[in-house]
Amino acid sequence: MTADVASTVYPPEHARDAQAIEAGRLLFAGACDFVAGAPTADALPEDTLPEVAFAGRSNVGKSSLLNALTGRTTLARVSNTPGRTRQLNFFSLGQRLMLVDLPGYGYAEAPKHEIARWSELMRLYLKGRASLRRTLLLVDARHGLKPIDDPLMTMLDESAVSFQLVLTKSDKLSPKGLAQRLETIATALKSHVAAHPAIHATSAQGGTGIAELRAELAALASASQPC
Repeated sequence: MTADVASTVYPPEHARDAQAIEAGRLLFAGACDFVAGAPTADALPEDTLPEVAFAGRSNVGKSSLLNALTGRTTLARVSNTPGRTRQLNFFSLGQRLMLVDLPGYGYAEAPKHEIARWSELMRLYLKGRASLRRTLLLVDARHGLKPIDDPLMTMLDESAVSFQLVLTKSDKLSPKGLAQRLETIATALKSHVAAHPAIHATSAQGGTGIAELRAELAALASASQPC
């Protein structure tokens, strides 16, 4: 295992080995097809595959990360307008794993009733989706966890839905700054019973941590039970 790979996961003992990295590469090198966009609960597609949901504050870089993982530039729309995603978007990864792009929370250029609608839809999905293996909570590495992230983490704790922190834009910090950020977040997560112990640091622009996160998701695609 290289130092570069280990440095993208905190604590480093949770980093995947070379075989897992290759499994992740092969999974994400395959087809990734749009399945459905669900603006309401009754529009959710049948849950036939294990699912991984991507959640986070508006403008956290969710679309950029999805595009980087899949090696595509237009899978998820990248926009400078917060709140652009207003439904749950489902993408089938080689008929083995479903990637679910959730609406961002926090600031959004949308009417309050629309924000309330998709927030409730996201809550219903996260609490009641039997095929959901893990929720990836994306956090801007420059800012760390914010009070606006607390309600989602608390809800996932109460619903016993496993979630994992993924830092975006980690290339914007110095190595020392990133290490301090990871330690601070790891300490904060100790009070959340549903939090996965491994934190991933990524950069969609530079490619940092993308291979390791692919390996993590490939392991979920192979698992028959939530991890």
